[in-house]
This record gives sequence, structure tokens and C-alpha cells, in this order.
Amino acid sequence: MLHAVMLRRGLLTWVSRVGGLLVLLCCSLSLLYLMTCSPPHSNNPPLSHVLPHAGSNRPSLGGALPAIGAAAGLSDTKGAGDIAQSGGPPAGPSYQMLLQEREEQHRLYISSLKKEISQLKEDLQERSLQLKKVQETLKTASNGPAERQDWGTETQGEGFGEVQGAKSQQSDLQEFLRTQLSKAEVTTGTRLPNEYAVVPFESFTLQRVYQLEMGLTRHPEEKPVRKDKRDELGEVLEMALHSLNTPSSQQDNRVPLEKAQTSKVYTPSDFVEGMTRTERDKGTLYELTFRGEASHEFRRLVLFRPFGPLLKVKNERMDTTNILINFIVPLSRRADKFKQFMHNFREVCVRQDGRVHLTVVYFGKEQMSEVRSTLENISREVNFKNYTLLQLDEEFSRGRGLDVGARAWKGGNVLLFFCDVDIYFTADFLNTCRLNAQPGKKVFYPVLFSQYNPTLIYGSPEHIPPVEQQLVMKKDTGFWRDFGFGMTCQYRSDFINIGGFDIDIKGWGGEDVHLYRKYLHSSLLVVRAPSRGLFHLWHEKHCADELPPDQYRMCMQSKAMNEASHGQLGMLFFRHEIEAHLRKQKQQNPKKT
Repeated sequence: MLHAVMLRRGLLTWVSRVGGLLVLLCCSLSLLYLMTCSPPHSNNPPLSHVLPHAGSNRPSLGGALPAIGAAAGLSDTKGAGDIAQSGGPPAGPSYQMLLQEREEQHRLYISSLKKEISQLKEDLQERSLQLKKVQETLKTASNGPAERQDWGTETQGEGFGEVQGAKSQQSDLQEFLRTQLSKAEVTTGTRLPNEYAVVPFESFTLQRVYQLEMGLTRHPEEKPVRKDKRDELGEVLEMALHSLNTPSSQQDNRVPLEKAQTSKVYTPSDFVEGMTRTERDKGTLYELTFRGEASHEFRRLVLFRPFGPLLKVKNERMDTTNILINFIVPLSRRADKFKQFMHNFREVCVRQDGRVHLTVVYFGKEQMSEVRSTLENISREVNFKNYTLLQLDEEFSRGRGLDVGARAWKGGNVLLFFCDVDIYFTADFLNTCRLNAQPGKKVFYPVLFSQYNPTLIYGSPEHIPPVEQQLVMKKDTGFWRDFGFGMTCQYRSDFINIGGFDIDIKGWGGEDVHLYRKYLHSSLLVVRAPSRGLFHLWHEKHCADELPPDQYRMCMQSKAMNEASHGQLGMLFFRHEIEAHLRKQKQQNPKKT
């Protein structure tokens, strides 16, 4: 019994000692922990303890509040004496830095969201490829078979969700197509840096496509038209005819309803010509012209393919009955060329069209009487009084002559055609000029077909046919003069508002490019397309020695390009080698030769 009591007392003593040691150990560890983890007093405390890492993809705004509160609570535990002893600043600047850090993280978050939005836009563009499937789904959903009525509630719910998703998808796609249309240069012009930034049009008829970018074919016109382009233009023409012959589509906002309705049925034979060009990042624009009900009435349809289905942009009536064209022709000497020009003017402008005025600006006095006599003779022959002859006793300047001729007109706003004496045109071109220029909106810069030297084309002067028979568009007879900007159709108001020509430019060349660039820098739409009814007749070109070096170089380049095709010039250059080869062959094989 005594032994048991002593054993109990010993056990209690041992337990009390062990407990005391444990308490002492815990206190030591706690003191060591406080000494180690206590934050140092610093003017720039680290924010990584209270903020998420800056590299976090999507930081949470709510995560900052507990940390701020904890920091505030910690600072409240210190007394004024502690703060004074530590020498540390108040907590305000730390909170400001903390908020700035958080603001930077939110900026990163916004940047991430913008990238996601950009990715969503790209995904939306891909949906355009699924348009046909979406339309078929909508059609099936709205005109489905009768057995759909027997579906259960669950199946009907799924079908309704699919239809709603398809409608939402179609709405997104339509919004994308409208965005493409708004970005394209369809109804208004875009400010361009220079003439190289212009996207030219191609013109086409039912049989041919007149192109500028000839590539390896080197043909100014395409016939027969490639199948892919033929199918494309055929679809466009079919949609245009359908739009014209549908009563609901003939109601134009600018035309009274009773006048919009028509009994005329449009056919491909009413198609005059079309123009098309592709902006590679937006879509393809089509402008089609049809003959209207009256002799001088036309219908113009504008279609746009935003790399998807066609959208009708415009359906308007265009009455050219009262549109007068004022021909402005600067001239110095060259009385014989002026007679040839007036012959073409009389047959086309006076006898076929009748809605023209001619303004001749003559420089100097030499051959002035011959020019006046030519005008008076034409006036008596066809009873033509709509002409003006202005004389300037100064050095010839094409820009100066055109500027004076345009400003001399006092009959209100008029359509101007800047022309040269060596230009040949058809009645179709006069309609094209009227249809592609619009005051305050559009100016027309046609690309004319330039004729090569007829002597080189036909072998000798004796074999040269009449001018009318020379107007054949082939790679060996001429080329599209895409580097020339002298012939243009524009309204007088636009010419005056843009500032006219630079009259300081003397002699040959330069003034037309200067005016062209002015229009490119404006908000007007510049229509640049090859014209099948406008020709530049070949003539001997002389480059004056007094021209500045840049103008002289331009003149010589133009002279070389006007002479003959690349192949013809090559044959002329190597003709001695060819003749020598023929003589050698004749000597070696006289019988065979």
C-alpha cells in the first residue's frame, strides 16, 4: 500500500515537471516566432502579401478588401508612441500605392478582355461560311413536316433552342455583312495617299471583260471569259434583272410610287455595261447599267458581295436627258489634227447625241484662222452653235488652257470633259461619262485605249485603213493607257471647289496628275476604269529640249510606250539578225527556201 502511494506521488511529480518544460518550450517558440515574423519598418512595404501576383490572368476585385482591412487592423494596434519610435510614415501612402497596384492589374485585365473580343470577331467571320447551312436550318424549322407536331415536350424544347440559336447566328452574320459594307468604298470615297493606292475597276459586257491587270495573258480584253468569272458575272446579272423585274424592288424612295411601277420587262439585251472591282479585305462591288424606258433613261444597280451572299445596295433611276457635256480642248497649232477631231465631234456629239458644248482654248496666233474656219464650217454644215473659241496670247500650257476653259462657263453647274485634240470617242462613251460623274460625290477618270504607230502595225503607210477600222482592241494594236490621267469627266463645281489645275506647270505633263491627287485626297469617289469607247490616236511626239529633266523623262517614256508593243519593238531591234539568218538559210538550202 505504501509502495503504491509513493509511486503515485512520483508520477505526479514527473508529470508536473514535464508539463512545466512543455510550457517553457511553447513560450520560447512563440517568442522566437514573433521575433522572426514581425514586419520591418520601411517606407515602401512590399505589397505581395496583400495583393495577388501581377501575372494573374483575371484578378478579383473583391480579394483586395480583406487584405486592406487586415492591414488597417494591424496598424491600429500600434500606438502613437510606437509610430514615433519606429520613425515610419503613416499608413495613407501605403494604401495609395496599393490602389495603384490594383489599378494596374485591372488595366491588364481590360487588355486581356480586348484580346478575347478580337478573337470573337474572328470567330464571327468564320460563321459566314456557314450561312447556307443556317438558312436551310431556319427554313426547315419554319416549314418542317407534319410529324414534328408529334414530338414530345422535351424534343420540342430542343428544337426551339436550335431555332433560337440559328436565328441568333444569322443576326450576328448579318451584322458582320453590314459592317463589311460600311467599311468598303461603295457610296463615299476614301482619302488615299497617292495614285498607286487606287483600286481600279474592270468593265464588262455580255461577251467581254476589259481588264487592266493583264498578267501573263497580256490582253487588254478577255474573250472568251474564264468560266469562274463568267459564272460570277452571270449570277450578278441574273440578280440585277430579278431586282429590276420585281415590283417591290422598283420602288425607289426618291421616285413617286406611281412612277416607280413599270410594265417594262428587263432582259439581258437591255444591259449596257458593268464595272466591278474587289477590295481584298472587304468584298467585291458591282455597278450595272441598263437601258430604261425612255431613249435617254438608264437604270443603275449597285451590288456588293462581302465575301458572302450578294446585298442590294442601290436601285436608282438615272435620267441623262438634260445632262450637257462641255468639251474643254486646249490647242496650239495642229490645225490638221483639229480637223480630224471635229469630224469625229460632228458625227458623234452633234448628229448622234446633241447634248454637248465645245470650248476651244487656243494659244498663240499661228494657224488661229484655220481653226476658226474649221469651227465655222462645222457650224454651218450641221447648224451647231454651242461652241466657244478663246484665244490666249501666251506660251502653251495644257493645265492653264483647261482651267481657263472650265472657268469661262457661266451657265451654272455643268459636266466637264477635259479632252485633247488626238482623242477619238464614241456615243457610248458620252453616256458612260454622264453616268459615272455626280456633283459632290463622284469624278470619272476613264482609262483610254492608246493606239500604236499604224505604220508599224500595218507594215507601210499604203496599207493603213481608215481611222474607224483601226479601233481594234488587241495586244498588237495598242494598250490601256493606265499611266495617263488627262481625260476626265467631272462637274464644274467639283473642279472649282478642289482648286483647279496648278497653272504654274508649263509645257507637257504633270498638271493632270496634280489634279488627280487632289481628288484622291478629298472625300469624292474617284471612278477609275477602262473605257471601250475612248481612244488615243497615235501621233508623232516631240519632247522639247527646254523641258525640265523630270518632265523630259516622262515625255520620252510616253513616246517609247506609244510606238509599238514589246514584241514589235523587239522584232525591229533584231531585224538585222533576222535578215542575216534568212540570207544564211537561203544560201545553205536554196531549194527549201
